[in-house]
Formats: sequence, structure tokens, C-alpha cells
Amino acid sequence: MEKIGFYFLVLATIVGCTAAARGTTSPTTDFVKASCKTTLHPPLCVRCLSTYANSIQGSDHRLAKAAVTVSLNDAKSAAAFVSKLARLSRMKPREHQAVRDCISTMTNSVTSLSQSVQELERMARTKGEDFDWHMSNVETWVGSALTNQNICSRGFTMNGHVKDVVTKRMVYVSQVTSNALALVNRFAVRHRKGIHKP
Repeated sequence: MEKIGFYFLVLATIVGCTAAARGTTSPTTDFVKASCKTTLHPPLCVRCLSTYANSIQGSDHRLAKAAVTVSLNDAKSAAAFVSKLARLSRMKPREHQAVRDCISTMTNSVTSLSQSVQELERMARTKGEDFDWHMSNVETWVGSALTNQNICSRGFTMNGHVKDVVTKRMVYVSQVTSNALALVNRFAVRHRKGIHKP
């Protein structure tokens, strides 16, 4: 019964960005697609952010904030998934320890991304050196969140179903966060060059 419960848990908690409507194009979606080309995972980036295109409205700031918000939501979902996994018995001691360690690193990841979203909100009201300081914080925190997600994946050195499902989930989340970090860095560069749209 527990094995069946394990698979139901996996199926119930696998989430991802919904596919964007095919063939749709507009100046707002074109901006998202062009911006996503600077990331390591452009198709995933477009799927995650196309639904926000109307609210982004060609703004580098709003694009970065949307990307980090998507990353935060996925990290929260992944952290909840790992926490539920920890409540299953019959795991090997090393698997259980790896899950516990993953819960800790994902908690840190969620905290860093939450701070990043809040900092991006403050940046709408700042300029000059204050803006640069807030931007540096965001870049550091999103980078830290990505590191913690990768640490979780690397903690599962033993083979088995637990490793497979956690690694698959963390690879997805880390790709979303990697894209968010790329768009944050893009925003920073364009702002310094004075070519960004607020």
C-alpha cells in the first residue's frame, strides 16, 4: 500500500508551467520570447512567462519580477513535495537523511526567493546607488536559491525511486530558477546601460 501511496504522491505533486497557446503573437509576447533567448532554457522560459505577458508590458523590471515569482512558487511546491515525501516510512536511512537535508536547503531557497521578490518590489521606487544595492541583493539571493536547489539534488547519492523523483523535481525547479537569474542579470545590465524599460 505504501508503494501505491508513494506513486500517488508523485503524480499529485508534479506541477509545471502550462504550455502557452500555440500560434499566438503580440508585442508583449514577442518581448517575452526575445528576452527568454538570453536564458539557458528558452522554451521553458516562454511557457512560464507568456501568461504574464500582458502584465509585463515590455518592462524589464516586471519581467524579472514575474520570473522570480514563478521560481518562488515552484520552489514552494517542491519544498512541500519533499516534506510530504519525508513522512513516508520504509525509506533507507541514507534516503531519509538526504530528504531531511533537502528540506533544509529548499527552505533556504524559498527564503532567498521570497526576499528577492520583496526587493524587486522596492526597486520600483529607487534610483541610483540605492537601485544598484537592491539589484545586488536580488542577484545574490536568486543565485543562492539556485545553489541550494542543486545541493538538494546532489545529496541523493544512492539509486532508487526517491532519488529519481526528487532529482527530476529539482532539475525542473533549478531550470526555472536559472532562467529567473538570467532575466534578473539581463535587467541589471540593461539598467546600467540605460536601455531598459521601467
